[in-house]
Amino acid sequence: MNIKDAKQQIQQAVTAYRMRNDLGELTIPVERQRPVFLMGPPGIGKTAIMEQIAQELGIGLVSYSMTHHTRQSALGLPFIVHKNYRDQEYDVSEYTMSEIIASVYDRIEQDGLEEGILFLDEINCVSETLAPSMLQFLQYKTFGRHRVPDGWTVVTAGNPPEYNDSVREFDIVTWDRLKRIDVEPDFTVWKEYAAAHGVHAAVLTYLEIRKDDFYKVETTVDGKRFVTARGWVDLSDMIKLYEQLGYPVNERLIRQYLQDAKIARSFAVYYDLFRKYRSDYQVDAILAGSASLSIHDRAMKAKFDERIALLGLLLDAVDNDLQAVSEAEDMMRLLMNDLKTMRVKIGKDAESAAGLLVSRAAELEKEAKTGRKANSMSEKDARSRRLAAQTMNAIAEAIRRENPASGLAAFAIIKRMFDAENAKLKKQAAATRDKLENMFAFCEKVFPDGHELLILVTEITLRPAASRFIGKYGCEGYFRHNKNLLFHERQMQLFQSIDELELGE
Repeated sequence: MNIKDAKQQIQQAVTAYRMRNDLGELTIPVERQRPVFLMGPPGIGKTAIMEQIAQELGIGLVSYSMTHHTRQSALGLPFIVHKNYRDQEYDVSEYTMSEIIASVYDRIEQDGLEEGILFLDEINCVSETLAPSMLQFLQYKTFGRHRVPDGWTVVTAGNPPEYNDSVREFDIVTWDRLKRIDVEPDFTVWKEYAAAHGVHAAVLTYLEIRKDDFYKVETTVDGKRFVTARGWVDLSDMIKLYEQLGYPVNERLIRQYLQDAKIARSFAVYYDLFRKYRSDYQVDAILAGSASLSIHDRAMKAKFDERIALLGLLLDAVDNDLQAVSEAEDMMRLLMNDLKTMRVKIGKDAESAAGLLVSRAAELEKEAKTGRKANSMSEKDARSRRLAAQTMNAIAEAIRRENPASGLAAFAIIKRMFDAENAKLKKQAAATRDKLENMFAFCEKVFPDGHELLILVTEITLRPAASRFIGKYGCEGYFRHNKNLLFHERQMQLFQSIDELELGE
């Protein structure tokens, strides 16, 4: 299955394992909870989906790679204790708490999350000294004499032996204690993640044209050649930073992430073309509705690869504005809820209002820091809290500077500044909607056959910030062509049904 389906399967298993009966006991006892084993090639997002699951369920996450653990670090160190059995003194060996189990209790103490996921990666690469203890752990969730706390689900992962020379083959007894999920690379599913997380437009458009270059692992006489989903994401992050710093993005850099010389060279050539298109097409002018006739003429005559690159450039540019609106909305929602609560708490003087704002801002900062550290909060949600905290501190500073005569006058300042932020958001949203409409208007002129417009609508639909924005503020161009997309998809479904009927005959 693909990584998206695997995520759903794991999320459902974690939810089921956390269910309790009317006495507060786990419905499925710990001993009968099969740890999930996610089997798949490297770099397809196994670790990433664990973070997403923890964030979406609001639970903790502790991750460990088992490759570096020895029997001592996993089970704990032995020590001697004196015990009395039937009036006889004995020296008995016991063990200190496992580093892994201790880290779970540390997370509970630090973040207050009583439930979570213990994610053990590369579990089929454990050392020879630790291997005999893994069966006991998989069955009873214990290392030594210490068990994973109730409410914490064990999820494991590993690579097939063809990808990792250190893999130890599990026997049937071990496999029979695992809930196995096999996962394979899938570009279409990865593209949803990539579009939502701002992967560089050059990477997205290149892979749209050359899907076979998305994931490749092969062994040659010169060694292994490979390109993974993780490699593309990490390369994207570095390209963005290099562009900000004015550093050259060349084949030398690209080969550090794409360990296949042919693909690295191909992408390097494409990236140079992509940058040229970015300069030539004057994307800002297109989104402002003022593109020159020469730009229209060039787009109409462009080959398919160049058209896809242009769509990527347009989407990338407008996506920045869509993300900014989404971020501002999340911040304003937090701010509005908190200010409503504060209204009844503000005392008679201005200092009480400023103090409440500063105190709540500190709480939001702590929530963001704790949530990110525990992997129970997305970076997007954490950033919204930090932005709300900044705004609250700015309002508190304004109150102290203006020194109003009463708490009521202080709240008037709060309302004034909130209304100003809200007006700023509305103006930002209106400008973004104009850019979306101008993008569709341009594409309707230069791509009259409509095929590129279907691609554009599909790509926009994949992006959460865009879907959310259009759902709230609208976009006539999108709705106009979304109907065509739905008709096209229905047509393809009908063709497929006809083919299946003909095959059946």
